[in-house]
Amino acid sequence: MTDEAGPWLIVGLGNPGPDYAANRHNVGFMVADLLAQRVGGRFKAHKSRAQVVEGRLGTPGPSSRRVVIAKPMSYMNLSGGPVAALRDFYKVPLENIAVIHDELDIDYGALRLKKGGGDNGHNGLKSIRKSMGPDYLRVRFGIGRPPGRMDVAAFVLKDFSSTERKELDYFVDRAADAVETLMADGLERAQGTYNC
Repeated sequence: MTDEAGPWLIVGLGNPGPDYAANRHNVGFMVADLLAQRVGGRFKAHKSRAQVVEGRLGTPGPSSRRVVIAKPMSYMNLSGGPVAALRDFYKVPLENIAVIHDELDIDYGALRLKKGGGDNGHNGLKSIRKSMGPDYLRVRFGIGRPPGRMDVAAFVLKDFSSTERKELDYFVDRAADAVETLMADGLERAQGTYNC
């Protein structure tokens, strides 16, 4: 977990463009944006078809970590190509890659951190699995299930409801804290604090 093992690559999943910005499916982008603010950087286009911010996260000093925060610009279902390209470009070991994404099977606002696992029908995860296997770290941000018979695809591409938006900033902030804890203290400690 030290810089000697290479930088961290933190990837927020979403779809590019203003039409998608406030969608449930874009919560990974929202967390990445907040982490970029914490680093004090601005996203810049990268040849990997992603926007990136480079910097350090954590308490200033020896405990801070070198990090590349990324938002793939390829659309959700093609996220794997940019993520694999960034991994190769920055020479990031797999154990230092964390992906932040929306999760239907978790209540709204709840977090679950884990390593590996299936894609559960999530097209972004499917694409990443195809490009580099399943054994990266995940910060799963609960968005809950669609109400009634609403189509899942329609639900994830809708904006958060007005009720959900009241707490969204708090939950996004908490997810960003979880990423920092994951980097500084490892998966088990971060799970103990945030998996609730």
